[in-house]
Amino acid sequence: MTGVAIAGAAECDLGATGKSILELQTQAVTRALDDAGLTLADVDGIATNGIARFSATQLADWLGLKPSWCDSTFAGGAVFEMYVARAAQAIAAGQCSTVVISYASDQRSARSRKLTAVHDDGTPEAEWEAPYQPLYPISYYAMVAQRYLHVHGLTRADLASVAVAARARAQINPKAWTYGRGALTVDDVLAAPQISSPLGRLDCCLVTDGGGAIVLTSLERARDLPKRPVEVLGYGEALTHTGMASEPDLLRTGAIDSGRRAFARAGLTPADIDVVQLYDAFTVSVPLGLEALGFAAPGEGLAVTTPHNTTGGGLAYCHPGQFGVLLLVEAVRQLRGECGDRQVPGASTALAHGTGGIFSSHATVILGADR
Repeated sequence: MTGVAIAGAAECDLGATGKSILELQTQAVTRALDDAGLTLADVDGIATNGIARFSATQLADWLGLKPSWCDSTFAGGAVFEMYVARAAQAIAAGQCSTVVISYASDQRSARSRKLTAVHDDGTPEAEWEAPYQPLYPISYYAMVAQRYLHVHGLTRADLASVAVAARARAQINPKAWTYGRGALTVDDVLAAPQISSPLGRLDCCLVTDGGGAIVLTSLERARDLPKRPVEVLGYGEALTHTGMASEPDLLRTGAIDSGRRAFARAGLTPADIDVVQLYDAFTVSVPLGLEALGFAAPGEGLAVTTPHNTTGGGLAYCHPGQFGVLLLVEAVRQLRGECGDRQVPGASTALAHGTGGIFSSHATVILGADR
């Protein structure tokens, strides 16, 4: 336990918003502060990226803040769970008292999604991977999916069940991009155009605008604020590879190590977790991630019954380029009992796991409702 809690959480507008990144960031930050019962004047720490070269500086200037602590590390979608660890450490050390972790993207409105990776000359990726012109990151996840199906004797239909389940969860989340679009079937997923074998269009995350923010402060202070605090119990992270050429085992992801470290710090095990929010950029991410985090044996992740990705996830709710902050927003709401029809009854512990790059970076955060 860290003595640090999340006191506020919110999304900005999602979907095709027509708004700029800074407009969406402003929505996310101010809504999260409103949720916490705080104002911009209370904020002395910022963690963000994706705005510009100096993202934290630009956001602070835009909001009229002069923080005593910041972080704008970029490590892909896992970085927001990493920010939680940095923020908790900074608050505990007295560097700052109130940290906002935020992110927003206008990628759908700006039509800015790219499918090619940039590799510096002389790197192994430039020499051994780039000449084959893989789609980034889809082709890399497709390699993992192909290996996963082969090793465990599964089929594309088995993997398609992940997309079907994500759509079903989105049908009870009015904020989901696919809300009201009807249920998916396995046949729908299999019939969708293939993007990179064995992954088809419906095996891939959405491309939307959106984002969110959370507010962290000391647990003691959070107890005096309007909403039930959600304590940061543990965290862990791991970096593994940049390109596939340097990864000896495609099915041994860094989630194994980040999860083990988070559970050890929290003094908990997977059996103690009531709800999981897992980065699902592609269908294979879900069973492989649940297995790596200890919720299932290898090859059995599709049968996990622990409630997970209750919003509909990146596959059916939204995916604004980096999804990690929204995993934390939903985890907080579940532990407060604020999720309506999608609420997991009695949820008191949650795990949020972010993934960045091509299974390159991993970060796990374990949260608990204050008792």
